[in-house]
Amino acid sequence: MMAISKSKNTDAITLLLEVMSQLRDPNYGCSWDCAQTHQSIAAYSIEEAYELYDALLAGEDRAIRDELGDLLLQVVFHAQIAQERKAFDFDDVANAIAQKMIRRHPHIFSQNAKNPDATSWEDIKQKERIEKNLNSILDDIPLSLPALTRSLKLQKRAARVGFDWDDVQQVLDKLHEETQELVEARTHKSHADICEEFGDMMFVMVNISRHLDIDPEDALRAANSKFTRRFRYIETKFNNDQEALKKAPIQELEKLWIEAKNLEKTPK
Repeated sequence: MMAISKSKNTDAITLLLEVMSQLRDPNYGCSWDCAQTHQSIAAYSIEEAYELYDALLAGEDRAIRDELGDLLLQVVFHAQIAQERKAFDFDDVANAIAQKMIRRHPHIFSQNAKNPDATSWEDIKQKERIEKNLNSILDDIPLSLPALTRSLKLQKRAARVGFDWDDVQQVLDKLHEETQELVEARTHKSHADICEEFGDMMFVMVNISRHLDIDPEDALRAANSKFTRRFRYIETKFNNDQEALKKAPIQELEKLWIEAKNLEKTPK
């Protein structure tokens, strides 16, 4: 067993890096940690980011601290794996992001600091895309993003070069058109066609949210929370008895749903 020595001269990042190094030690480390690869733990980064997001929305400082730590662990984990492959290490990761932020803020860090409009953020990012051989302004939008988030980013990026509706009413009209196409597809077309039309309608809904300055993920998250609150109210009326809930007539459930809705509107 290897010992980690923590002294007043050991900063927190160094300690964390040493802990991860020991966990990955082929002779003295943890068998599970040693077996992991970039691919095997990739999903944990998304999971931890969402848990941090929930903590941030809740505004609980201790939870935010803990979730930031969990997310930082994923960064350190991947950096350790990369270091073992002699690809890069944690210092390279930290230096790369520091240099990127300096590069993207010339109005703060360069000789043109007194001229905040010398180079725009988007101009700098476009230069970086060219350096990465990205031909389209859409190329660096990750495929792995949640679908709503990716739709919003695609639309914002296209709008920057003028590919956009003039106002939200035009998008609302487009939604009506897409809704009619979905209705027609449901009657005359295959499931694949119906799925395509539904996707088109969802894409237009995201466009509406963008024109109304609404984040679609936030809006849907709020709708999910509202549904959860109201449905739990119904469950409590049946003492959380799922069998009784299943046997209840839909009219009774709708009445309870309206009760829950009205309770939310009642001033407290």
